[in-house]
Amino acid sequence: MSQNYYNICCQYQGKMVRINDRAGNVHVGRIMRVNSNRVFIQSNQRPPRGFGLGYYGPGYGYGYGFYGIGLGFITGIALAGLFFW
Repeated sequence: MSQNYYNICCQYQGKMVRINDRAGNVHVGRIMRVNSNRVFIQSNQRPPRGFGLGYYGPGYGYGYGFYGIGLGFITGIALAGLFFW
């Protein structure tokens, strides 16, 4: 299943997305980077508790910076533009 999310994240790289995880958290931000086991999103919201590891300080005027989410931890992903029109 994480291979499918990897492919989707690569396809959506640079776009605003909404990611749901197994803990019930909703992450909204722009996909900045994808590797074999994590997707890194830039967000203007503070990362949910427990996502401090891999968090890379304030972004350049965008808010809180970016942090990584494990691909195996993702339960759903959608383009954020579909929710904010």
